[in-house]
Amino acid sequence: MKNKWACLAIACTATLLLSLDLTVLHLALPQLVGDLGASSTQLLWIGDAYGFAVAGLLITMGNVGDRIGRKKLLLIGSAAFGAASVVTAYAPSPELLIAARVLLGVAGATIMPSTLSIIRNVFTDATERTTAIGIWSGMSAAGFAVGPVVGGLLLDHFWWGSVFLINVPIMAAVLIGGWLVLPESRNENAGRIDVASVLLSCAGIVGVIYAVKEGSYGWIFAAGVALLALFVWRQTRLAEPLIDVRLFRHRAFSASIGTNVLAMFTMMSMSLIFAWYFQLVLGWSPLQAGLAGLPGGLAGAIGGMLAAKLIAYLGRNGVVALGLLLTALSFLYYSSLGTSLTYLVMLPVMMVGGVGIGLTFTVNNDNVLATAPRERAGAAAAISETAFELGGALGIAVLGTVLNSVYTSAMTGPAQARESIAGALAYAGTLPADEARPIIDAARLAFVEGVHVTGLVTAATLAVVAALAFMGLRGVPKVIPEEILSARVS
Repeated sequence: MKNKWACLAIACTATLLLSLDLTVLHLALPQLVGDLGASSTQLLWIGDAYGFAVAGLLITMGNVGDRIGRKKLLLIGSAAFGAASVVTAYAPSPELLIAARVLLGVAGATIMPSTLSIIRNVFTDATERTTAIGIWSGMSAAGFAVGPVVGGLLLDHFWWGSVFLINVPIMAAVLIGGWLVLPESRNENAGRIDVASVLLSCAGIVGVIYAVKEGSYGWIFAAGVALLALFVWRQTRLAEPLIDVRLFRHRAFSASIGTNVLAMFTMMSMSLIFAWYFQLVLGWSPLQAGLAGLPGGLAGAIGGMLAAKLIAYLGRNGVVALGLLLTALSFLYYSSLGTSLTYLVMLPVMMVGGVGIGLTFTVNNDNVLATAPRERAGAAAAISETAFELGGALGIAVLGTVLNSVYTSAMTGPAQARESIAGALAYAGTLPADEARPIIDAARLAFVEGVHVTGLVTAATLAVVAALAFMGLRGVPKVIPEEILSARVS
């Protein structure tokens, strides 16, 4: 196809913006404490709501794209995302901001699977497909890096809502470019979407994530697990399921999905932690904090582009394991951070971890799409993206909770300073300098202690997952050609 690289550019632009939107708000969270009076729990929900909504609807929207057309769904989602961004920017309270983030997530769920499934259908050559997915993964990683920089630039000059208004012109460009360039593709033989499956998947995913976030493993968690189990059972009984559960029989598919969950789990949590660490512990401005994290994300883009070449030497399992181990080493270093920092020492460590994430995501995404037949590309892409969103949302929820728990336990001083480091600094700002200094020092020490525990837990988790991925992906061909795909799911 003559315009396939133009199609890739449009898909990458949309992906870049969606990745950016996951992290651009992190630098603004401290401002929300003062401007909207958001509590620590509300801050976590403001950060999580977008990912939760996306995760709950990705499977449904991937199937919708397979049926009505991936181009059509991408264009609808782009328009909706731009409109929802305006609503989010002017939310007047924490509760309404959370609701607006949910709307953004609904719109984002229509775009994410469309970009990958379009790539899957446009690039039919196996080598070109891996390269294209590497570029796509690189742009996704770049979005995580650019988000804090864009947020920092805007927050240095405008109010927090400006970080969402930037979405509008970019989505307008995607809308126009997509209309002119993208080909339409759909599954011509697809039947109706099973409404019961939609409800079961949404309720089950949201229920499980909510329970984990709240640290409550009672009836809500049990109900979420039960609904997901019922959802999986129902898929085995339907002629046109939302998820073809046979895909999980293939190690390349199931191992890649599981690895992506854990990789995104760590990536999102550390993006949030660094945004707070640079600003609230080191006292840097939002722009400085954003620029500080930029090299790590750009290194992720480099890793994505290197992945296709390294597969020839290390195999798919070797590249994924190497990526995870590199990321684990970076987290091991983060567990030693203090209340002061020599950035030039941290810089190469961040880049090593970024390359590792890029390697992991690229190979795993290619594994997932190569395993699925072209007519089910939207559904397969949705499963992959659901793994991303679940991992990111759970990372903020679980590791954010670990960080907050350690902070609360380690923090001494008045009750007003024990809920979060942002709250402690805001409270200290109301006191005379001689009374504020001990509270500020104690809050920063307590937060750093939380970073230490979080870094160690994450490094250990990634090391274990690297070993499992090396074994789980062993024997997967270095090149997965088009002609054997149908046999893989028969």
